[in-house]
Amino acid sequence: MRRLVLCILALALLLPSVAQAYDLLIVQSSRNAAYNEVLRGVSETRQVSKRVIVLSDYAEVDLVRIAREDRPLLILAVGDAALAAARKVRTIPVIALMSLELRRLQSTQPNLTGIDMFVAPENYSNLLSRMKARRVGVLCNPARSSWYLRQARQAAEKAGITLVVREVATPRDTLAQLASLAGKVDALWMLPDTTAVTRETAEAYFLFSQQHRVPVISFAAGYLGLGAAAVFDIDRVALGRQAGEMVASLLDGEERDGMAPRFPREVVLRTNDAILRRLGTSLE
Repeated sequence: MRRLVLCILALALLLPSVAQAYDLLIVQSSRNAAYNEVLRGVSETRQVSKRVIVLSDYAEVDLVRIAREDRPLLILAVGDAALAAARKVRTIPVIALMSLELRRLQSTQPNLTGIDMFVAPENYSNLLSRMKARRVGVLCNPARSSWYLRQARQAAEKAGITLVVREVATPRDTLAQLASLAGKVDALWMLPDTTAVTRETAEAYFLFSQQHRVPVISFAAGYLGLGAAAVFDIDRVALGRQAGEMVASLLDGEERDGMAPRFPREVVLRTNDAILRRLGTSLE
């Protein structure tokens, strides 16, 4: 009997009861160093009561049931799988991070907000202007990136840059659409569009760069080693701090209705100087 009582007490400590509602339910797609950096930034802004669920640790997680029973005030979804699970919850504000699906889903789900994996287009247009690029090639799938392309066109126009856009419906379209840009652009701007840029097609951008002597501006530091001239890298700890501020605002009752998704506030420009020299491109 004593052993049974101890087991029940242990379970009670592990599983939050209805009376033990907490501030923040963190849903993490997997155990990932990048996610850990983001969550470190979140924890630096404000101490809140929380529960963490790592989806990859379980065969199946019923997040709707957990949210109903635990009654957290907010959900923080980190990663695509986490967002896919969290978006089923409609009664609690959801803040999404580290997902390319945020903007597409947010348009039809008012309780969803977060911070994009897209860097504000003004960063790119200012850099391309410094590189004296006037015609810039962009490949994208409108179903995924039309919202960003609209803002990119506005930023480019202000900087005196013309975007030469090619639409792709599948990754197979990428090679032909890149070839159609030959002689028509001064640079390529890679968007984090999962149709236009995949593991299989990424190399084609850098081959185009070598053949036509135009720089590629990308969105992740890993592409520098493959041939990108420059990238804007998101500071993940700073991203977490920015998310922590959103958490604090919502917990304090501020902006609860209609808090729009935001661009990452702190980004880092990284360059491949060897590629810049080879292409005769300057950032002055």
